[in-house]
Amino acid sequence: MITLMVNNKEYQLEIEPHETLVDVLQKRLGLMGVRMSCGQGECGACTILLDNKPALSCMMLACQAEGKEILTIEGLGTYDDLHPIQESFIEEHGFQCGFCTPGVIMTTKSLLETKPKSNASEIAMSLSGHICRCGAYPKIIKSVQNAAKKLEKNHG
Repeated sequence: MITLMVNNKEYQLEIEPHETLVDVLQKRLGLMGVRMSCGQGECGACTILLDNKPALSCMMLACQAEGKEILTIEGLGTYDDLHPIQESFIEEHGFQCGFCTPGVIMTTKSLLETKPKSNASEIAMSLSGHICRCGAYPKIIKSVQNAAKKLEKNHG
């Protein structure tokens, strides 16, 4: 039995020792915004925030997340109350198919909390662990820049 804190909610779960965090989040908790693509930590689709830092949930066992705060895209905003980063991705068309978007947004959240005035190169470097099959990279960068402005306005 482990206890996971996911999106500010505590879960008591009976898991197998070999279960990855992405599998537990998807199959046990129904959090489908956490995407499984490569399963090898190469694409970034499974990115979540673990104690406010990006982590690849396909590369860690669920038991390794015990005692840490897990934030997924589902915990960031709601359909009726989007987070400014989510709003920016919509406004700037920072996604096409949307498969990579949750992971990109989670990394963006971490970046903008630690370095809110990031330039385009710093944004690109921060997101270099994410593969966008659609090639929406320029619009993703614009989305992050727009989000930074929104967050600065909200907090400044």
